[in-house]
Amino acid sequence: MSTPLYGGAERPAVPNKPAEPAESAERMALYRKLAWRIVPFLFLAFIVAYIDRVNVSFAKLQMLTDLSLSETVYGAGAGIFFLGYFIFEVPSNLILHRVGARIWIARIMVTWSIVSCLTMFASGATSFYVLRFLLGVAEAGFFPGIVLYLSTWFPSNRRSQIIALFMAAIPVSGAIGGPVSGWIMQQLAGVHGLAGWKWLFLIEGIASLVVGIAAFFVLHDRIESVSWLNKEEKALLALDLEADAQTRAHQTVRGAFTNPKVWLLGMLYFCIAMGNYGLVFWLPTMIRASGVVSVANIGLLSAVPSLISAVAMILIARHADKHDERRKHVAVCAVLGAIGMLASVLLGQHVWLSMAALVVAAIGINSIAPVFWGIPTALMGGVGAAAAIAVINCTGNLAGFVSPYVIGFLKDTTGTLLPGMIVLACALVLAAVIVLAMPATRKAA
Repeated sequence: MSTPLYGGAERPAVPNKPAEPAESAERMALYRKLAWRIVPFLFLAFIVAYIDRVNVSFAKLQMLTDLSLSETVYGAGAGIFFLGYFIFEVPSNLILHRVGARIWIARIMVTWSIVSCLTMFASGATSFYVLRFLLGVAEAGFFPGIVLYLSTWFPSNRRSQIIALFMAAIPVSGAIGGPVSGWIMQQLAGVHGLAGWKWLFLIEGIASLVVGIAAFFVLHDRIESVSWLNKEEKALLALDLEADAQTRAHQTVRGAFTNPKVWLLGMLYFCIAMGNYGLVFWLPTMIRASGVVSVANIGLLSAVPSLISAVAMILIARHADKHDERRKHVAVCAVLGAIGMLASVLLGQHVWLSMAALVVAAIGINSIAPVFWGIPTALMGGVGAAAAIAVINCTGNLAGFVSPYVIGFLKDTTGTLLPGMIVLACALVLAAVIVLAMPATRKAA
């Protein structure tokens, strides 16, 4: 019988050991403990990472005027982050696989926090581009490294829910970062002669630095190194992870670059990321276009889609794990995101209708990735998995450059956001088509 490609794997029998119930009380207690011990800190780390990545969308509201930058320059600067990210993603993830998450995640966070703080010194298009590129170089490997790290603690049939809990940091970062960014820019503007957007980069960069230093002391690379699991729990976890590892193809680093499945998944993630970064980099602009003037109010309103979608993405990922199904979940969420993005602009003259459409878009777009990342982590194992996950992530994240640049260029050219939203909607619909065309079992793949 074929093993589900997009769901939990059938576990092979362990010699001389009777099979245990899949949801025994011991297993439920073990994975509940793991979730509470591992996910909260990673959640916090991803919040500060994502705020530093996209706080430029709020800085834009003042920065463009102060530095005399166009929408096209902003879009290019927002996106050039992902060029640095793309170039250094695979090497970074391979280093993490070699030296361990504890050292490398801490290094990534400390480096990017310093670059984020330095962005306050941007004085024109060139310096803006350089600092955004360096920020991408510094952060390269963070997200795929965390995905890889989680795969060493949770078997594939539990991973979508765990990744969803971790990735809920994206909408939560919007819910926190929006109001905080708006408050900083409004309340600290002119303090000590610094513009509000300069304070934004400085304060939020320092927050990342603190979390980065803490990562060195909080993360653990091996099951054997943790003191909060007893011998029986360690043995059960090792048993589950070993059984799960036997269902994945162990390949070489070179295989990650030559495997067509890896590039197909990268193309799929590119289409997904087009919608995601279109939403996060232009959400404040879309809210302002609906008639909201105050920067603080824009920050508060931006939290609404983020909070609602944070709950939705966890429920959708749980539903996907429960039914061992990934393809239809990804496709439905992609189409939902496309409809919401288009409607938010078409209803842009009505604040609350536009906000309702943005909620729909956020639910659809933010709920895709946790389910999607259950696919490659269930397919691949070994050192090649580190390279494969990085290849998929960095290929997809090229959309982080394409999406804001295309939207900025089209807005400068046409004076409206509608053409850019049409492009994003088409990318999301294409994602739905690609994932539905993929084989439904590992054997077929």
